[in-house]
This record gives sequence, C-alpha cells and structure tokens, in this order.
Amino acid sequence: MRLEYFQLIDRIVEVKLADRKIRSEATVPTASTIFEGHFPGYPLMPGVLLIESMAQTSGWLIVGMTGFKRMPFLAAVKDAKFRNFVSPGQRLSLSAQLAHEGSGYMVMQASATADGKLVCNASLTFRIMDFPNADMHKHMLDLAKKIDFPMEALADG
Repeated sequence: MRLEYFQLIDRIVEVKLADRKIRSEATVPTASTIFEGHFPGYPLMPGVLLIESMAQTSGWLIVGMTGFKRMPFLAAVKDAKFRNFVSPGQRLSLSAQLAHEGSGYMVMQASATADGKLVCNASLTFRIMDFPNADMHKHMLDLAKKIDFPMEALADG
C-alpha cells in the first residue's frame, strides 16, 4: 500500500465561530493518477475523497472552535449521500456546521456542491483530542496560513 499526503481543500472562504459554521473551496485537479483507475475513460472524483473533503472542512472548524488547542479525528460517517458526479476541473464549495458537541466528540453536518448543485452530504462525527505533539501543532498552524484560515476569527468566536 502506498499512501500519499493529500490536502483536499484549497482555501477557507469563511469561518463563523459564533454560528459554528465554515465554508471552504477546492478545485478538483484536471489530472491525477486517481483518475486512471476511477474510472478509465470517465474520470470521477471518488466518493471517499468527497467525504474526506467535507471532513477536512469540518476539521478546520473544530480546530478554530478550540482555538488551535485541540484537533479532530474522524470517528464516524453517517447518512452519507452521493447525489451528483464530480469531474476533474470542477470547483467544490464545501460547508459544515456543528450539530452536536459533548463527551469529547463533535458531530458536524457537512455538504459539498459543484456548479450550484448538491453533490453529497453526510453527518460526520469527530473525536476531539489534544495535539499528539508540538510538530503536529506547528504543522497545523503553518497549513492554516496556506489555506487562508482567518486567524482573526478566533478573536471573534
């Protein structure tokens, strides 16, 4: 098995910590080895990567809500529905909102749209834990800058 590092959102568009909401964007690459097998001659973004895109968006909301002190680990995916195909080159608009919080877990309602149409949605449950080490915490802070996480939103939340 060969696992590659991946970042599935390009930028954070909006964070409203008081409302427990976030929006992000991502453009599906026009070329990727993933499309060689999914599917030859009819490339589509795999559903599991759509779920991961929604999970990453949700995760940034959680990191922001905890003031970059804790991090989420995906624990469950419920009621996932895939409603439309996503092709290379399409821009995804992803959103998430906190639905429930308690006992070290957060549940998010997340969705993805492309060209104004709902692509998929799901309820995502995360286990919230301390950062495992200082290197991971620093990596998240560095990545936050790259994807335009609005650090000023932390003061507003």
